[in-house]
Amino acid sequence: MKRRPNMSAPSSVYVIDGAPTAPPLPPRAGRGRKSGRLTQNILFLLVSVALIGLILEAVLIFYMHPASPTKPTSAPFSKVKAEQHGHLLSDSSRVSPSKPVACLMDGQDVVHGQQILGWSLKPRPVLHKMHYVREDRSLVVQKEGHYFVYSKVYFEDVSMFSHSVVMLTRRHNEELIPLMQSRKYSRKYSTKAEEDSNSFLGGVFHLRQDDALFVKVSDSSKIIRHKAYENIFGAFMI
Repeated sequence: MKRRPNMSAPSSVYVIDGAPTAPPLPPRAGRGRKSGRLTQNILFLLVSVALIGLILEAVLIFYMHPASPTKPTSAPFSKVKAEQHGHLLSDSSRVSPSKPVACLMDGQDVVHGQQILGWSLKPRPVLHKMHYVREDRSLVVQKEGHYFVYSKVYFEDVSMFSHSVVMLTRRHNEELIPLMQSRKYSRKYSTKAEEDSNSFLGGVFHLRQDDALFVKVSDSSKIIRHKAYENIFGAFMI
């Protein structure tokens, strides 16, 4: 006799999901780096602002509360005033040059010769390893070498005016030798009776010890003497 299958017995059922859920992906590394760099930049900016603030505060404190004064070792430069004739500094503040140099100027204490111009010693002029002889109005060389010699005069002229630098030397029997010269002629049909003008001379010459230099003009009464620095004479070794 056949047995019927027991339909009431439970049967095993297997269900297969056709769309499985994938695991979550890790965060991208690029985003983390960008956020880290942004944080570093912000921190660097804050630290920089703080350092700048400290520096500015220190500077303000320094200027608002200067250090206690100490005993000065020399006279302050603010007390050294320019002289009226030539704006020369006092001897205490001068720096001695390494080569001979001279710079002479006109002055109210100067008496010109008829043609040879004199130069002031008040205040003390620039003279280093060169000598000015007031009696004959000469600038005397003390060391042999090549010198740049110069002279500038301010004058009024009616007809003709000449300006020259001459030298007296033992090599030529102590005769006056012209080194430089300029001439100024007034305009023939000028409507102005007098004309103010300037003359400048400058050149390089080989000079020996005891050579004497002079500034010579055609007529010293034509020299205008408003300011000392308008008439100058000097030399320096090159």
